[in-house]
Amino acid sequence: MSNNDGKNAEKSFHMTPEEFRRHGHAVIDWIADYRANVEKYPVLSKAKPGEIRASLPQNPPVQGEAFSKILGDLEKLILPGVTHWQSPNFFAYFPSNSSEPGILGDLLSSGLGVQGMLWATSPACTELETHVLDWLVHMLDLPKKFLSSSAGGGVIEDTASSATLCALLAGRERATGYASNQRGCYGKLVAYTSTQAHSSIEKAAMIAGIGREHVRLIEVDENFAMRADKLAAQIDADRRAGLVPFFVCASVGTTSSNAMDPVEEIGKICQKEDLWLHVDAAMSGTAALCPEFRHIHRGVELADSYTFNPHKWMFTTFDCNCFYVADRKALIQTLSILPEYLRNQATESGSVIDYRDWQIQLGRRFRSLKLWFVIRHYGVEGLQHHIRQHVALAQEFVSWVSGDSRFEIAAPAPLNLVCFRHRGGDAINQGIMDRLNASGDLYLTHTKLNGKLTLRLCVGATRTERRHVERAWARIREEAGKPRSSAHT
Repeated sequence: MSNNDGKNAEKSFHMTPEEFRRHGHAVIDWIADYRANVEKYPVLSKAKPGEIRASLPQNPPVQGEAFSKILGDLEKLILPGVTHWQSPNFFAYFPSNSSEPGILGDLLSSGLGVQGMLWATSPACTELETHVLDWLVHMLDLPKKFLSSSAGGGVIEDTASSATLCALLAGRERATGYASNQRGCYGKLVAYTSTQAHSSIEKAAMIAGIGREHVRLIEVDENFAMRADKLAAQIDADRRAGLVPFFVCASVGTTSSNAMDPVEEIGKICQKEDLWLHVDAAMSGTAALCPEFRHIHRGVELADSYTFNPHKWMFTTFDCNCFYVADRKALIQTLSILPEYLRNQATESGSVIDYRDWQIQLGRRFRSLKLWFVIRHYGVEGLQHHIRQHVALAQEFVSWVSGDSRFEIAAPAPLNLVCFRHRGGDAINQGIMDRLNASGDLYLTHTKLNGKLTLRLCVGATRTERRHVERAWARIREEAGKPRSSAHT
């Protein structure tokens, strides 16, 4: 070994505790400043395709660079390509409303670096998760069968898409006597959801081997909710055709229009037909923190599984989805496989939960920390206050739209999403949205309802106040007043 090699062998390239402390303070300061000033940025990034990559060095650095330079490049190179989901002027898609306690909980999760695949790999990771999921059963007034003290229980998944896939797989296995994992014998299985349901259901069917052709998209009513009579008729037709109905997904708040499927009616059909009922409340389930909104969960007691996203409307940093099952054995029997290198005494005893058996992937982060921090910081009262505030602002926006003869409400607005449109037609609505988004003042997205392009305004960002919604309406009215010829300028 040369002298140089000897020197390199003794050298550490790691950040020292002192350096980490100093740089960590700088990062927290940066985040705090960003969040304090986020509404000053154009909400939708103005970056063109490839622009961010073109600004980055072609090759990685051979030698490590100063942390101050890295943080400076975050501001100079990365921030221009960020669409600011945390802006109080973000009204697009759905909320993704992180909060300071959620961020700090996420930071601690990263700092601990726990790999919580088994109880044995970090008991606190598993037991805190179980406990917080039980808290939420009480907080949302969900059926007691979803408590860990029952035959069911809850787990934190990354997103509702994963939860839906897990539910579909469990329903598939139950319908085939837990044989399809072994033999793949599910060519006749059929799943059902509405034409307005989230695309993750069709994607889950693709992944699970059911196939998109075996997903029946059931007609909706004038409120864009699934028609239970049409569901029953389709199930009957499929049975007569020699197919095997096995799974229904009902939505409590569709992404498109916040439509509420009649879960109770659907649940009764599923019980009669022995189908797995999965309730997707990803977008709106958080509203049930408030007793006056719990009617959205009517019929959930008939569900085999239920999911909602704290990372949408409960101030918990992405990603954090809560997934509940009424019979955890069905889920575990579907997803469990135990190689020798994972065997341990705690698992063999049967006295612990190994959440690796409740999800697709093996590894898992300590996500319950951020959820625990959020609940403890806000308390139930604080969470309810902000949910009520968001709903009230959305309802006030409904009254403004209804009072302007140029516009119309396109769908019921039971909570915090308002679907509306200019009566002048698709081109005018597209022009209004394009100009607003290009201005950077706010960000709206659209959907199509009854074949018509419809604007969506979703109130739910952490710092959104009445002044932001009021200004959004003023800007919408301003753009609506511009000549039609400027629609695509």
